[in-house]
Formats: sequence, structure tokens, C-alpha cells
Amino acid sequence: MTRKAPREDVGDERLEIGSPKTWAGGVPAVGHALGTAYRQMGAGRTLLTLLRVNQKTGFDCPGCAWPEGDGHRSPAEFCENGAKAVAEEATVRRVTRDFFAEHPVDELARRSDYWLGQQGRLTEPMYKPAGSDRYEPISWQDAFGVVARELRALDHPDQAIFYTSGRTSNEAAFAYQLLVRRFGTNNLPDCSNMCHESSGSALTETLGIGKGTVLLDDLHRADLIFVVGQNPGTNHPRMLTALERAKRGGARIVSVNPLPEAGLLRFRNPQKASGLAGTGTALSDRFLQIRLGGDLALFQALSLLLLEAEDAAPGTVVDREFVEAHTHGFEDWEKHLRGLDGAGPDWAEVIEATGLTRAEIEETARDVLAARSVVVCWAMGLTQHRKSVPTIREVVNFLLLRGNVGRPGAGVCPVRGHSNVQGDRTMGIYEKPKPEFLDALEEEFGFPPPREHGHDTVEAIRAMRDGDARVFFAMGGNFVSATPDTAATEAALRRCRLTVQVSTKLNRSHAVCGEQALILPTLGRTERDVQAGGEQFVTVEDSMGMVHASRGRLRPASDVLLSEVAIVCRLARELFGDDPHVPWAEFEAGYDAIRERIERVVPGFDDFNARVRGPGGFALPNAPRDERRFPTATGKANFTVNALEVLRVPPGRLLLQTIRSHDQYNTTIYGLDDRYRGIRNGRRVIFVHADDLAERGLADGDMLDIVSEWADGERVAEGFRAVAYPTARGCCAAYFPETNVLVPLDSVAETSNTPTSKSVVVRLRRAAEDTAGGPAGETAIRRGGG
Repeated sequence: MTRKAPREDVGDERLEIGSPKTWAGGVPAVGHALGTAYRQMGAGRTLLTLLRVNQKTGFDCPGCAWPEGDGHRSPAEFCENGAKAVAEEATVRRVTRDFFAEHPVDELARRSDYWLGQQGRLTEPMYKPAGSDRYEPISWQDAFGVVARELRALDHPDQAIFYTSGRTSNEAAFAYQLLVRRFGTNNLPDCSNMCHESSGSALTETLGIGKGTVLLDDLHRADLIFVVGQNPGTNHPRMLTALERAKRGGARIVSVNPLPEAGLLRFRNPQKASGLAGTGTALSDRFLQIRLGGDLALFQALSLLLLEAEDAAPGTVVDREFVEAHTHGFEDWEKHLRGLDGAGPDWAEVIEATGLTRAEIEETARDVLAARSVVVCWAMGLTQHRKSVPTIREVVNFLLLRGNVGRPGAGVCPVRGHSNVQGDRTMGIYEKPKPEFLDALEEEFGFPPPREHGHDTVEAIRAMRDGDARVFFAMGGNFVSATPDTAATEAALRRCRLTVQVSTKLNRSHAVCGEQALILPTLGRTERDVQAGGEQFVTVEDSMGMVHASRGRLRPASDVLLSEVAIVCRLARELFGDDPHVPWAEFEAGYDAIRERIERVVPGFDDFNARVRGPGGFALPNAPRDERRFPTATGKANFTVNALEVLRVPPGRLLLQTIRSHDQYNTTIYGLDDRYRGIRNGRRVIFVHADDLAERGLADGDMLDIVSEWADGERVAEGFRAVAYPTARGCCAAYFPETNVLVPLDSVAETSNTPTSKSVVVRLRRAAEDTAGGPAGETAIRRGGG
């Protein structure tokens, strides 16, 4: 056993390629989960920690936002990747001042994301002064003094950027947005800008709420479930349990994805004997291997087939009562879909856009006709394209047609990532706050919050790049590795006067920093949080709008760590002094005081402190789900007209989607394997259909450079091994953050401004013989040539 961090970086020299798996879970999932936990924590700590994950009196998993449900919970209420997430946080590895003395910033910047993450937990505040090449210890008081000094020196509050990761608790997020607006800006970009912003934009316009409309029980009761642009076997493994239960109840599952994913083929539930020793459960009844960007065309075609079925048997397909009573815009949408306006989709376009056959789509339409209740689930495979917002609006059209919103077993289900990314937005982490929210803040705290919209993530990078923002403050996350256009992002951060990272572990954003830089180490979800008012708990909101408590039990990784709430409140006291508007010291002493204010500011949190102490917490109100009430501009659910634009690429090019490996959650790299796709000991691979390789004179195993093409020039990711893989023709896939460099900063989704990380136009070329591929984890960036 070793719980020591690796001393040397690991490249891809030992890369092995095997066959992709046809099932997920089972004994290997148990073995990998416990093995990772044991290596990071040891046996006793593993047992103590994992038995408290997602329990009603335990702590919320720091991984994904999949809900737990209100019923009985097993003693092992976690998945493989949840166990890895917990192990990474509860590790006994430590990053001390000696580490920073040994490793200058420039050296850390050349290390891989995997190596940095494996070093362990941060233990004390560290400061890199201007002109220095190393971090050095600093006291908390002096650290807050540095931040306050630089913020006061700005010409305007909008010259500061305050970023938030999705793992921040409700209490910390509310206090954080309060500090930022008290300072005078709405520059509150967050990780939602890069993942589900397209969902929020589309759903707010069509249904009046930027969240899903289902609870976990709705999946169990559905007749038909679409899983679109999503790989739950890796990204939300506990979702497979819900899909398995739905299958037992008679549901059919249609998976729509360019890549066949093991978890959607067959699931061997590791908490059941049949999953450990048997063959498990076949999940997908139908796999539609769609071309990247073809989902809008698919749902338009399905809706058109439903309209034609209604023509053949009037009154049997369209839910006319629902459409007439609860929706707006049906006639214009129907006219467009039927082509009566001269602009509707035709079958040739649909086939080209989707890469599917007409027969496949017609068979899927028959599945829909046979289903009383339909749920459509999706993740970033739908949200990170230029036409993502129109695509999700089309999903809503498809569901509204048969009344599949606001009744049991039916609705929209955007599956969020980080465990409180949805809660952070509920708490006001948003650069475009609603006037009603700002009005409530002003009434409660007595100061006028800024009204002008702030910068989202892409706009924040541009502002730092252009010198319009000089201080960057990140509450969690790994901004450098999470964002697009790596060269532009790194250059932007390095232009800042000060960058601040509130973190639990070392990551790349600590090494790519401003003239001055601060690392402020914080408590994790697994750890006890003791304040002046006693031991505290925090709350989170899951992907389906359930709010529940999270209580850490482990001793903190260091005696000097502060909670996120304490960091925010102490910085506020340093910045504002004796603030007549906000009782920052009271907030830090006991989080009930924050929850009391949340109750008065944020709708749906009535009697917050009492209700969240109940087993399992409570569900936030959801007007479309609970009342079939749609708080949109029209007062009804809106059908929308969305033009079909076939995504065509120049000859010889492919569409690249960036993806996670199975040993990864967002930018956190747990290991170098992706066993479901047959990859071991490496990450610099690109998955391409064998026929697409052959057409380009390439073969499985060739070493390639990936070149993305954009109006401002080319971006190059060097040294990737070609893997012949059964992906959709014309498409390819590679892991992020290694390929984030290929995503142009200005290539964004309409309306939401989300980077188009799932549809990057690239060409492949043989790697130059003299190209070493750069240091581990690095990517070469070249402009204007090829």
C-alpha cells in the first residue's frame, strides 16, 4: 500500500488500447472504488468515510448532483466515481509549505492535471508576491488584507471577477454573492456558464423555470425515457440504478449519442447479487447513434411524425386539451414543422443532420406513440453546440405536444454536474440576476445592489485578456482547466494584478496565476465545520430541486483551514469594516443566521432551518411540475419555431467532441484509465471511426496532431494516438482538459454564450517526427498556420 503522492509526472509512454466494454458496474466497479479509496485514505478512514456518503445524517457526495430519493438508502449509497471523489478529498496526502518551497510556479505549470491533483490537500494560506517565482506562507489576516487592498485599488468594482464552482454550499454561495454585490458588481460567472447555461436559457423561455420538471420518482414511473448526449455510466453512475428500476417497471429507454456507452448498454448493479454474479440488466432498447449537432433535427422529425399520426387518427396523439389550455404558439410551430411557411425541415436534411436512417426515426416515433409518459434526460452533449438553445427548445416542443410536462412520469430532466451547481444559481450566483431577486436583497439588507449585468465566463476571460479586469477571485473549481481556449485563458489570468483561489487541493489554476496570487485552503464536504456557535452543517440542492443537509465528520486536513463561509465573512469584514448592512460575524458564527436570510430573500425556502433538518430535506416548488403553471412572458408554456441548420464541415474535416474518461470528474483526474472505452495508462488519444481514418490515409495507432480551424487561425493539440472506435461517422472524440485548447473562445452557443466544446471542426495530421508532445499534460498552441 502507498498513500504517497507521485514524485514524477506520468506520460503516455505506457498507453494500452483494448476493446470497449459492453456493460458497466459489477465487481470491477467495487474493486476500483475501494482500491482508489484505500490508496488515498487507508482501510479505517475508507470505512469511516464511505458509509456516511449521501446518508440522511451524513455528507453529500462532492461529485455529481444526482438525487438520493426519500426512501430507504443502502449502507453503500455511493457509486464508483463518488467513492473516488470522496477519496480525493479525504486523502491523507498533504501539500505543505515545504512543497511550495521545492516547486516554483513555472515548474508546476508544466505538470499534468493528474500529477497536481494527486499531491493531496492544501494545508495553509500561500502567497506569491509580485516578481517572485514561488508561493510562501501567509497568515489569514494578511491574506485578506492583500485581497481587500487590491479590490479597493480598482477604478471600478466591475474590474473584479468573482468565479464560483458548483461545489459551494448554499450558505457559502449566498454569502459570497452578497459580498460581491455589496462590493458593487454582478461579475459572478460560474461553471454553469460552461455546461447547462443552454438548458437554463431554453427552459426559462419555454417553461418559465430554468430547471428540470421531474423528481426521481418520475423516472421510475415513466413509460419511455430518452437519454440524450449523456454518459451516466461515468458521469452520473447512480442514474443507472434509476434506469434499472424504470426498466423493471416496464419502461423503454432510447439512448441518443455519437458514442456507444457501456453504462447504457447493460448495467450490473454492484449492490445486488445479480449485478455481482449475474449478467445484469440491459438498459437501452434503442440506440440512435446520432451525428454531433443532429439532435434538433431528430426531435423535429419525431414531432412531425406525431403530427402525421394525429392526422391519420384525429384526437389520439396530440393532447389537445393540454395544448389549448396551457400552451402558446402551437399554430406557428405546427405550420413551420409541416413546411407550410416554406422553411420547415425536410427528410433529406434530417438524414444528413442526424446520420440516422428514416426507418430508425420512424421506429422511435412508434415507441413514443406507445408511451403514455415520456421523460427526456440530457447533459452536456446537448448544451455545448452553437444551436444548443434551439435544440432544447425543440425537446420541449416534442414533450408539450403530448402533454408530457407537469404530470407523473413525464417531463424535462437536464442532469446537472457538480453537487450544488443548481443550488448556487438558486442562491444568486448569476451574472444576470432577476430584478425580483435584487429587490429582495435590497429590502432585506438595506443597500442598493448593482443592476447592470455582469460578465459570464467567456466575457470574463475577454475582460481579463483586454485589461478590463485586474482581480480574479475563484470560489472553488479549476478555472484554467475548465474553460475553453487554453492559451487565451492562461494569458488572461497572467495579466491580472491578483488571482485568488479558494481550494481544497492543488490544481492547474494555482500555477497559472496573476502578478500576485493567493491560495486560500478550505474545508471539504467530508470534514467537521466548527464555528463559534458550535458544529455547523451546510445545505445543497440536487439536480431535481431537492434541498438537504450535509454534515462532515472527519477531522480537518489542517488545523488552520477555514470554511468557505468563514473565508467569505472574514474577507467581507476586512473589506467593509463595521458593515451596517450585513452581520458578517454572526453569519460566520452560525449558519442558521444565513439560512434565516435566505428564507426571506429566495422563494421556496419557507421555514428553511426547520425543514432542512428533516430526513431527506425538502423539494423546492416547481410551478410547471407542481401546478402546470408556466411563469413565462406569455403565462403559458411556449412552443417555439427553430430553424434547422445542418452542420456541415469542409472536406477532410471532422467534428470533435470533448469528453471525460471514466477516471475523471470534470477537471479532476483520478487516474489514467478509461476502462469502459478500453484505455489504460494514458489520456492523449482520439477516438475516430476506422473508415474515417482510412479515408484520410491514417490507421489505428498512428500518432496525430489535432488541428482546430477558426476565423482567427488554427489551434493545435499535439501527440495524440488514433484509436479506431465505433463512433458516428464524421465525428471524433478526445478528453478534456487536454483538448480545451482546440475550443475557440469566440465559438459559443447562441443566447447562452456557452463554449461549443461538443462541435469543434478539426482536421487530423500525422505528428511530426521531431514533435515530443511537450511536457506531460501540456498542449502546443499555434496560430495562423498548419
